[in-house]
Amino acid sequence: MNDLGNTQYFNVVTEKKLSVREIIALVYEALKEKGYNPVNQMVGYIMSGDPTYITSHKNARSLIRKAERDEILEVLLQDYIKNNLA
Repeated sequence: MNDLGNTQYFNVVTEKKLSVREIIALVYEALKEKGYNPVNQMVGYIMSGDPTYITSHKNARSLIRKAERDEILEVLLQDYIKNNLA
C-alpha cells in the first residue's frame, strides 16, 4: 500500500498540437482510405457542423473537431488564393 504521507508524482503526457493544415491532411487521408469523397464530406462538415460527415477511422472525427470550422475555411481559402490567384 502507498504511504499517504509522501507526495505522489505522476506524469501527464500531452498531445502534440496539430496545425489546421495537418488536421485537414490527416482527415482527408482517413476519408480517402474509407472510400469516401473527402471533398464532399469535408464540405458537408464545414457547412453543417455535423461531425458525422467525418469518419471515426484513424480518429479523424475527433481531430476535425480540434479546429474551428472558420479556421478550416480560412486555411483552405488562403491556399486556394495562393495557388490560383497570386
